[in-house]
Amino acid sequence: MVPKTQMLPKFKRRQFVYYSDLIAVLVSRELKLLYKRSLLGIAWTLINPLLQLAVFSFVFRGVLQVSIPHYASYAFSGLLIWSWTQTSLVQATGLITNNRALIRQPGFPIAILPIVTVTTGLIHLLLALPVLLIFLAWEGVPLQPVVLLLPVLLAIQFGLTVSLAYPLAAMNVTFRDTQHTVAVILQLMAYLLPIFYALEQVPESFRSIYTLNPMVPLLDAYRKILVYGAMPAWEGILLLGALAAVLLPLGYRIFKRQSDRFVEEL
Repeated sequence: MVPKTQMLPKFKRRQFVYYSDLIAVLVSRELKLLYKRSLLGIAWTLINPLLQLAVFSFVFRGVLQVSIPHYASYAFSGLLIWSWTQTSLVQATGLITNNRALIRQPGFPIAILPIVTVTTGLIHLLLALPVLLIFLAWEGVPLQPVVLLLPVLLAIQFGLTVSLAYPLAAMNVTFRDTQHTVAVILQLMAYLLPIFYALEQVPESFRSIYTLNPMVPLLDAYRKILVYGAMPAWEGILLLGALAAVLLPLGYRIFKRQSDRFVEEL
């Protein structure tokens, strides 16, 4: 007879493999659905931020005369980072209502759906990174060894995004206006983040409140690593990691508490 202490780790390994495979299948399905019958396909991942970069570069560099070193790399990196969170949260709000068939399947692990959405966004970001590297090379910015810390920032942003995706997905089941409200708020927030301008340009009287947004220090950390080859402030990274560690189980608990009503609401 096999002792229970030996069976438990084996069960956990099987469960981990099962969920990993399921997430991979669902992410692949999500990507195929996104670009089904699209001529340009996944190229849209780059077209949208590049067009935004062209427009805002004209506005901020040509009209407002914003002076930021390596501006193309600075702005494009901010666009990619913010687009990951923005797109993931907008799509997360419709996860339950748009996946009725999966939700109604007995035993289906509903809680992996927000993870699938955020993972899909991460893949888009990783596919766009070579273009950012081209901008960096064009502006003469060499990559420094500190770039090895990039996975740490990606993991923190992943955790923060999933922690917000859980309650938003649950909320939209009861309040269907959530999806539209979140889309508008996130669109406006793009102008409240230092994506096309520098943090130093924000008036000092507002800066303390402005930096309470976790995306502000996160953007700064990404740019220090990628654009300036400098070590980001460890205090900020640790604080963001702690915030993700607190918000993730909280968001998951809200989602699980509401999940019993999903089938009824749908």
